Amino acid sequence: MAVAIPAQIGGQPVLILKEGSSRRTGEEAVANNMLAAKVVGELLRPSLGPRGMDKMLVGSVGDVTVTKSGVTILSEANIEHPVAKMIVEASKSQDKEVGDGTTSVAILTSELLRKAEDLIRKKIHKSVITSGYFLAAESAVGALPSMAVKIDPEDKGALRKIAFTSLSTGLAESTSKLFSEIAVDAVSEAAEKRGGKFKVDTDDIQIVKKEGKSANETQLFRGVILDKEVVHPNMPKRLEDCKIALIDFALEIEKTEISAEIKIKTPEVLRKMREEEAKTLEDMVKKVAGSGANVVICQKGIDEDAQHLLSNMNVLAVRRVKRSDMEKLARATGGKIVSNAEEVRADALGKAGLVEERKVAEDKMVFVEKCANAKSLSILLRGETEKLLDEYERAMKSVLTTLASVFERNMVVAGGGAVEAELAKILRRRATRFSGGRQLAVLGFADALEELAIVLSENAGLNPMASLTSLRAAHKSPKGRYFGIDLRTGKPVDMLKRGFIEPLVVKERYIRAASEVANMILRIDDVVIASKPPPPPKQPEGY
Repeated sequence: MAVAIPAQIGGQPVLILKEGSSRRTGEEAVANNMLAAKVVGELLRPSLGPRGMDKMLVGSVGDVTVTKSGVTILSEANIEHPVAKMIVEASKSQDKEVGDGTTSVAILTSELLRKAEDLIRKKIHKSVITSGYFLAAESAVGALPSMAVKIDPEDKGALRKIAFTSLSTGLAESTSKLFSEIAVDAVSEAAEKRGGKFKVDTDDIQIVKKEGKSANETQLFRGVILDKEVVHPNMPKRLEDCKIALIDFALEIEKTEISAEIKIKTPEVLRKMREEEAKTLEDMVKKVAGSGANVVICQKGIDEDAQHLLSNMNVLAVRRVKRSDMEKLARATGGKIVSNAEEVRADALGKAGLVEERKVAEDKMVFVEKCANAKSLSILLRGETEKLLDEYERAMKSVLTTLASVFERNMVVAGGGAVEAELAKILRRRATRFSGGRQLAVLGFADALEELAIVLSENAGLNPMASLTSLRAAHKSPKGRYFGIDLRTGKPVDMLKRGFIEPLVVKERYIRAASEVANMILRIDDVVIASKPPPPPKQPEGY
């Protein structure tokens, strides 16, 4: 519909927006935005924590995703509401930067808006609420270092505890233990010390999926895995001390770009044409092999004649390799990706101690190991089904990012709701410094933080109020700051001693992200929705 302003000129309403546009203002806009945020929170609540439930998401074309990863649920759910999309973006940012806490971002944002709704009913202005939330978030983030513990990034035992805590929210215990060991080994080897600080590039860690066996068969390899096979049966299947040519041009005679017709009058002319083609191809192959390369990795095709020539020269060749894998090989072997045969020289070749074709499940794969760059690693993920493999891949990528953040900032905090309970206690104490609506907003922020501990106990089948009251009692003591909820008994236990620890940066980011998104949504009181484009005209029947 068109939107008019109250004033009229000459008895006619003045139209501001296009026909079909709509507008929500004031309380209606605020209520609608808060409802959208609360629905997102309700969607993710059952998936929080180790005892959370999975969700099955069915796409428009029938593809199925089974997961309890918050960012995956929000990404695959085809969310349309603009306010809900803001929460989705915050969750994606959390996943990209630190790998963990994606569900917590959405739930905390939802709870902050739920508390804000109660405050608005008490006639507290939204500006006062946002001011109180900002102060509470700054106080919470400022208090986090006091409850953090410094760890040595080279202490693999501590890193395994962090990885297990992250993985146990989505995977079985036995699988979490194996994956945590593999992830810690991978990140520890990929880490580099620059200027006294560790840096980890997770792009150096390749993840390859292959279904057919259980997750217990997952392995870590020092090198790059190509989901391809050697192109010719007579080529060697295993070579040591390899010099590798990385080429992104085809080892075949290219067709002309224009359509042309050639009239051949005698068989001799046809024979000469074929001989010329064969000679051109042979020269190309000799230039590549003449550089000293005994392994050729090609991004494009390799002609059958070229395959035969390379096999006669005892060269192992792989074709149609993905560009991303070519770039990983370049980093791992120290070689250069070249675009024509003239550039294939000895100084452009990569080096690896071993290149071998191996059978994995029903397929053959090429393993490039003992590379010049020891920081290049590959994880071969195994799983019984494709859906399980997809979930394993999401979990592995998440934990690798989490461990990388620990290397860059080696501070950890207790898990199991310990941080949220301690911060709620601190905020309630500090709320007395403020008056009026700000004090109530800070208290609301504290209640929203405790809601995460409540959700953890709910999803474990415990009595949430009993768990929360016992947790509050434990945190009254200065020694109780590390106490979280034991999801088996519902009683508070020391999470540091139990080994349930999380990176400090995960908590900092999710608290900041949730408060910023909640404040942004609270400041919106006017929503203008543009008109949709008209549908295309229907074609007449039988057209």
